Amino acid sequence: MDNQNTPALNTFWHFTTDEVTKQLSCSQNGLNTGDASQRLKEYGPNTLKANSNTSAVLLFLSQFKSPVTLLLIIAAFLSIGLNDVTDAVIILIIVIISSVLSFLQERGAANAVNELLKMVQLRCTVFRDNEKKEIPVENVVPGDIVFLTAGDIIPGDSLILESQELFIDEAAFTGETYPVEKSAGVLEADIPISKRTNSLFMGAHVISGKAKALVVKTGKQTEFGKISAALQLKTPETDFERGIRKFGYLLMEITLILVIIIFGINVLLHKPPLDSFMFSLALAVGLTPQLLPAIISVNLSTGAKRMAAKQVIVKRLSSIENFGSMNILCSDKTGTITEGKVKLKDTIDIDGNHSDKILKYAWLNASLQQGFHNPIDDAIASNMKDDKSDYTVQSEIPYDFIRKRLTIQIKNKTENLAITKGAVNNMLAICDRVETASGQIVKMADKKDQILKQYTQSSNEGYRTLGVAYKPATADHNFVKDDEEGMIFLGFVTLFDPPKKDVQQTIAKLNDLGVKLKLITGDNALVAKSLAAQVGIADPKILTGSQMQKMSSAAFAHQCVLTDIFAEVEPNQKERIIIMLKKAGNVVGFMGDGINDAPALHTADVGISVNTAVDVAKEAADIVLLDQGLDVLYEGIIEGRKTFTNTMKYIFMATSANFGNMFSMAGASLFLPFLPLLPKQILLTNLLTDFPEMAIATDRVDAINIQTPQRWDLGFIKRFMIIFGLLSSVFDYLTFGVLLLIMHTKEKEFQTGWFVESVISAILIVLVVRTRLSFLKSLPGKYLSMATVLVFVFVIAIPFTPMARWFGFAQLPLEYYGLMLLIVTAYLLSAEFAKRLFYRKMLSKIHLFK
Repeated sequence: MDNQNTPALNTFWHFTTDEVTKQLSCSQNGLNTGDASQRLKEYGPNTLKANSNTSAVLLFLSQFKSPVTLLLIIAAFLSIGLNDVTDAVIILIIVIISSVLSFLQERGAANAVNELLKMVQLRCTVFRDNEKKEIPVENVVPGDIVFLTAGDIIPGDSLILESQELFIDEAAFTGETYPVEKSAGVLEADIPISKRTNSLFMGAHVISGKAKALVVKTGKQTEFGKISAALQLKTPETDFERGIRKFGYLLMEITLILVIIIFGINVLLHKPPLDSFMFSLALAVGLTPQLLPAIISVNLSTGAKRMAAKQVIVKRLSSIENFGSMNILCSDKTGTITEGKVKLKDTIDIDGNHSDKILKYAWLNASLQQGFHNPIDDAIASNMKDDKSDYTVQSEIPYDFIRKRLTIQIKNKTENLAITKGAVNNMLAICDRVETASGQIVKMADKKDQILKQYTQSSNEGYRTLGVAYKPATADHNFVKDDEEGMIFLGFVTLFDPPKKDVQQTIAKLNDLGVKLKLITGDNALVAKSLAAQVGIADPKILTGSQMQKMSSAAFAHQCVLTDIFAEVEPNQKERIIIMLKKAGNVVGFMGDGINDAPALHTADVGISVNTAVDVAKEAADIVLLDQGLDVLYEGIIEGRKTFTNTMKYIFMATSANFGNMFSMAGASLFLPFLPLLPKQILLTNLLTDFPEMAIATDRVDAINIQTPQRWDLGFIKRFMIIFGLLSSVFDYLTFGVLLLIMHTKEKEFQTGWFVESVISAILIVLVVRTRLSFLKSLPGKYLSMATVLVFVFVIAIPFTPMARWFGFAQLPLEYYGLMLLIVTAYLLSAEFAKRLFYRKMLSKIHLFK
């Protein structure tokens, strides 16, 4: 029985906790391990993803989805009906072997990536076996008691049991930009989702405060699951995926047109219609890069494994290409440029002198607050060991990114105070008095210039500077936002986060890779400028959040590209910066780990976070770093470019060999009285030429391919395809001449001779087109070399084995092998020369347009 769908639970916000726990057969003491395991079997994993077993079946069946492959299978069964059983069985076996190889490659790639993703899976805290435990979010079941703090993603639709100043971001459901305050209670059954203040919904996340909640619905039964199912949401296509799709369409269109023409001509020349049809279909299979999806999956998963060894976990495989293409990286300074360990420098009054009173008030504010504990509060709290046990918290106004301050009302036997700490300018806006070093209270107007002067001085010295203020309060009134006025400014808290040791060299290395670093920080411009000087960014162009607000879209778009540091930035401005940089034609990465970074992470071409980030940031990111910092990012970019380069190698190989064979087949079928290759021979050629290319993911990559961002260029591929395809055809026709005019071969000998030359030239040309450098200066990787040698030996030997009879091959005189090697050698040398001319011309065009 599915308790998630019982009538009472469909409106669980309308019932008391006891009523809901009764329906779920649980208690407020949580579940035990055995009960939780049983529920996990009953309800399934707490995820919206498809079942992995189903995915495996669909993945295997998808290997046969090509219309050409389906037609070939149908034609093979038609041959069986016409008593041509041997040929049909061989064709079916080759098609199945090719599809199984492709499936195993893709399945292996997917499994490898799933193992890597376990390293960065989201976890949450639940109450099981009478103790708090951390478990993967996927293992949460109805009846679990979960504990939530700022930055946590809600693991399932839940009823609040307890809360403290709880604010939730529910924009995914309500479209409401501002956080919603939540608390325990009982509501009307028909109340809309935006008003269900006693409920938490899967997919939302905690902005501030704490909560204890009872999970009622998980997975596809949640509101988020219903929305996802209704919309059938699909991840947006990356630039690389779009390019691959367009490239596939281009090849299919060309192939289909030529295949129809070849079939028509063969029928007109009175060749057997069934043989002509099978020949045309086999030709189509041989000319389309059938293994392209598998090769891409293998390349990307191999790249993901290599990146994992560099402490970079890829959540979305297709983002690897964008990682390699990235030419702008936007990042906060904390933890990437700096150590990420905030330290308290001093607490000073408006004259710049140390003040114990300011330290005590800042310490009380930081250590007693119940919201999101951040590095700044931790740094302040750790610098005083006084006893705060006689103070109790009466009320709290959590920090938010609009007010930029945190207020806490505390009391003991003798006093009741509201203490506020936050950004200096935001603090000055709520203060009308100032306390001097002597304890005298004076008007703000008399000291404001002095305050701003001290603030500027501390900022110029590179210190992050916060303001501290207070106001007497009363026990009969809880302090609220409207009470944040008429406060007394007390002084400053200065903090520092030193730059990382080798960050200057790392930034220089990123520049050498063609990746421009742009800092986005909430710190003021003076602090940001001081940090820039420390890490070697000379004369940085700085743009502040307030300046951005005043700019038109056109002006901001122009300034955005030129700016090095975006300072005093509001959370919603981060996303705007990313959008503008993308509109300018850049591939933009964004590195963030905070609650307010999720929109920018979604918007960026590559969203990058760290494993210590809040859940909402990790969930939004494409790539997660296990080690925070730019040095590991540098290694990841290199691996991304290697993966992209190896993927493009297959594209170049497929086009240079397949497109050339297309012209050769078309021409040969016009003047030969028989088919130049039998359908089964074409399929065997296709299988053997693809075999070495499966090892391309492990191939060496030249330094020249790593130095600059890599971008998809369909025009470049078209030109490469035409030039090297036609060059391949020239030597195919030379082979035809040798076979017909010198060797005077018959049908079987001609087909065998061309099969041998076609496969050997196709596997050897790989060694030339895989690199822009000379073949001798860029040797292939070990596995590619081994696969090439194996296929070479097999092709030479096959006419002398029993397999020759199955495929219709005949033995060839030894002198043919000598002539063939001369032709293949001439082909390779010509391709090497053509490659030099091709890249020289392409590079000259690039320099011309710069």
